[in-house]
Amino acid sequence: MMKLTLAENFRAVFYAPFYAMKALRLAEREGVELDWLPPGSPGGAIDDVKRGAVDLTWGGPMRVIKDHDTAPAGSASLVCFGEVVARDPFFLIGAPNTASFDLRALPGLRLGVVSEVPTPWYCLQADLRDAGCDMDLLLASPRLVTGLTMSEQLQALKDGKLDVAQCFEPFASEALAAGATLLHAASGRGPTSYTTLICSRDGLARQHEAFAALNRAVQALSDWIAAHGPAELASITAPFFPDIAPAVYRSSVERYFTGQVWGRSADVTRAGFDRLAYSLHAGRFVSRRMAYTDCVHRFGDAATIAPGSRDRV
Repeated sequence: MMKLTLAENFRAVFYAPFYAMKALRLAEREGVELDWLPPGSPGGAIDDVKRGAVDLTWGGPMRVIKDHDTAPAGSASLVCFGEVVARDPFFLIGAPNTASFDLRALPGLRLGVVSEVPTPWYCLQADLRDAGCDMDLLLASPRLVTGLTMSEQLQALKDGKLDVAQCFEPFASEALAAGATLLHAASGRGPTSYTTLICSRDGLARQHEAFAALNRAVQALSDWIAAHGPAELASITAPFFPDIAPAVYRSSVERYFTGQVWGRSADVTRAGFDRLAYSLHAGRFVSRRMAYTDCVHRFGDAATIAPGSRDRV
């Protein structure tokens, strides 16, 4: 049995497939014994991965892109594989009985945006640019509220201090159950690589066989979700979310499943990665638009393997 240390990212509903993989022991079926380290802050394990303290973590390819933009290339450079969240899991929520909504209306509304993590706001900015919005005007607007947590946003929405709040599940389902309106699901944009497994180039070289087996486990996971559906996925992962009301949790998982948030292939899609890279560069989160082949490893596909991996040694 091959052994790997996997640092769990922060606990979130859109990571439900990872907990299904644990509950179903899919990694073990591929010959990998996973030592699951407890969750921390978003992206908190990245430094541990780079210095070799843990083998891998999961999180946004945004972390890989940022690493390639800011750190010298080398054995510690980050690589992603094993895509699980293939579309944007965030929503825009409005007040009860909102009749209609268009993204182009956002610059004129009191908009709250996620403060806990950067990716959803950069992705939304790219959507707004594509829709023809004047982003300089929006970014300078006093109507834009950037410092609230998701729960604080929804309270501000309830209190009439915001027109639109940005959040993920279960906040969206909780708000909708209380009468709020779902204005926009970011998953409707199409492929956007949101969550993958992340390792270092050196780690990929050292643990290539184990990582390949784990990638097969991710594919088995995707197949299982497609075959069994959201109700069973919610049933086996609910114990990982004891603080979420069962009905809210089921609604959250159903909404993500319906929105095709979870991918059907373990391979990081080029379209999804390119959309993320475009969004981060357009929003000036990074200084240049990163190439798929620099950041992504696809097992068995020598043409798209990140430089420095064992396949090119």
